[in-house]
Amino acid sequence: MARPGKMTRVNYSQFLLSSQNNYTITYFAEHAGDVSHDAINHYLLKDKLTPKLLWEHISAGIIYSPNGYIIFDDTVLDKDDSRCIELVRWQYSGNEGRVIRGIGVITCIYYNPELNRLLGDNYLCRLATIKVAD
Repeated sequence: MARPGKMTRVNYSQFLLSSQNNYTITYFAEHAGDVSHDAINHYLLKDKLTPKLLWEHISAGIIYSPNGYIIFDDTVLDKDDSRCIELVRWQYSGNEGRVIRGIGVITCIYYNPELNRLLGDNYLCRLATIKVAD
């Protein structure tokens, strides 16, 4: 039986930067092939990926423009049935029109109109939001 692959900061960061819509450990384990869900979970418990570290990896790819925009959007992920998820808080949801139990996410996107290019760093803003909220 082959030994499972080793979880590293590089392969996890690459996953976060390349994943379009699913950032879960289960999704990563299913697509990584040689890294198990448990190995990823253990790695995340002991290693800290800070917003500064992620910024160091993506900042070189940003092409700034004097006409560029930074766009922020907030949303609440509905977790009304969850009682044990650490990030769940009572928050107002515009979609629901009431206060619900959920996880607040702020999406941050840089738009360069000359290149018609978006650079989204959703994960970076989520980490920053978590730090500010705590």
